[in-house]
Amino acid sequence: MDLYRILSSGAFDFETVKAIATAYEHACAALDLDPTDPLAEIIARKIIERAKRGELDHNRLSDAVVEELRSTPNQSTPRR
Repeated sequence: MDLYRILSSGAFDFETVKAIATAYEHACAALDLDPTDPLAEIIARKIIERAKRGELDHNRLSDAVVEELRSTPNQSTPRR
């Protein structure tokens, strides 16, 4: 999954892109996912959605998405 391909569809400044990329990396690491895993694209899109709504702290972005995915039934996310 190419996070930057997805980011190119929106108008984000450098700091926002940096926060999104860091949150994405942290979320994938927390879930022990490889960027080629199909779930990685879902993570990227959820982080971008939250960033568009104004959340730009990479820790809060990644924590919220990881928690959302872990609490959603029928998601194949590893639990750590």
